[in-house]
Amino acid sequence: MSYDLTNPAKPTITKDPNAVLDYSLDLAAWLTDISDTLSALSVTASGATVDSSAISGTKCIAWISGGTAGETVTVTFRFTTAGGRTDDRSIYLKIKDR
Repeated sequence: MSYDLTNPAKPTITKDPNAVLDYSLDLAAWLTDISDTLSALSVTASGATVDSSAISGTKCIAWISGGTAGETVTVTFRFTTAGGRTDDRSIYLKIKDR
């Protein structure tokens, strides 16, 4: 799943607690504007498990599992660019049995 970071709304998606899915942030427009590239990534999730994370071109990708039904999990992508910029972007997973 990819999110449009230009949308001011809180990016929220429903996730089943048994699902293991990939979530990504596409930073192409931002990176083009600043003439930079991604160089490092770490991902944290409050109340779920980050199984793995990676950079793929202009995308930050995280595989997320778990969560407790009825809770909302904040997934924070912290990335660094080759130019030395560091930023955080978060998405929110509403955990719900499907």
